[in-house]
Amino acid sequence: MKIAFVGKGGSGKTTLSSLFIRHLAATGAPVVAVDADINQHLGAALGLDDDQSAALPAMGDRLPLIKDYLRGSNPRIGSAQTMIKTTPPGEGSRLLRLRENNPVYDACARQVELDGGAVRLMVTGPFTEADLGVACYHSKTGAVELCLNHLIDGRDEYVVVDMTAGSDSFASGMFTRFDITFLVAEPTRKGVSVYRQYREYARDFGVTLKVVGNKVQGQDDLDFLRAEVGDDLLVTVGHSDWVRSMEKGRPPRFDLLEDPNHHALERLRTATDATYALRDWGNYTRQMVHFHLKNAQSWGNERTGADLASQVDPGFVLGESIVATA
Repeated sequence: MKIAFVGKGGSGKTTLSSLFIRHLAATGAPVVAVDADINQHLGAALGLDDDQSAALPAMGDRLPLIKDYLRGSNPRIGSAQTMIKTTPPGEGSRLLRLRENNPVYDACARQVELDGGAVRLMVTGPFTEADLGVACYHSKTGAVELCLNHLIDGRDEYVVVDMTAGSDSFASGMFTRFDITFLVAEPTRKGVSVYRQYREYARDFGVTLKVVGNKVQGQDDLDFLRAEVGDDLLVTVGHSDWVRSMEKGRPPRFDLLEDPNHHALERLRTATDATYALRDWGNYTRQMVHFHLKNAQSWGNERTGADLASQVDPGFVLGESIVATA
């Protein structure tokens, strides 16, 4: 299952995504965690120190390797250089699975040991001084989108992506790559403004969106969120001494997280697992193609000097029944 955490800056989405990752890992489920935020804090939230976080390999720096591997023997892709972030898989493409070892994971993922298990952590890499004035952050997150386009995940397998703040992810088709999106909102007008943007953008694409109320301190906060987001409010989270200790770099054992917060995380997993029955691989593939053609016409054809529409394999549908390509 593919899960996105979104919200405005400072809403607590990185903290909540890290708690959800820990919760899944504690059950023994295979988990790939991805930090796709322009501010890279997921590693620290999972217990890495500054040196360990800085040493994580950036997916954006390894994009040529990712493209070359995923291209495989797909005859519709003339070279890895003509692949863009939205390039869809086709016959001959190599696909990614959570429970395997492959060159992409070898180059980009590092195992993070948690007291309740272990996860693979991948990071886009920070927006650096060298990027200023010459690049946009979508050049970093494009590596994540390309991997999600080539990913086959099944029941009880989880990819959790900490997305960039605000509604910036709508600049590409990546917002459609998830089974469920958790929008973390504080009980304030600013806190719910991103929810309104997401709801409007996502409505036409069948995106499953649920709100996680964070920093909720009482009935007035709860009433405010219910009035603003209605039935999309899934669960709320309040103050946590465990989180405060974690943010100081001294996290207790995860099983000591407060019971109400454990219950909230289980609600997130239940909601995630319920979306499995809603999966439509055909529609998922069509959306992939839709955004690829838009990007090709807008900038991709000119950038690569190729007709990127020809990369679309009209008979290919991504799905769990596909046999792996060597």
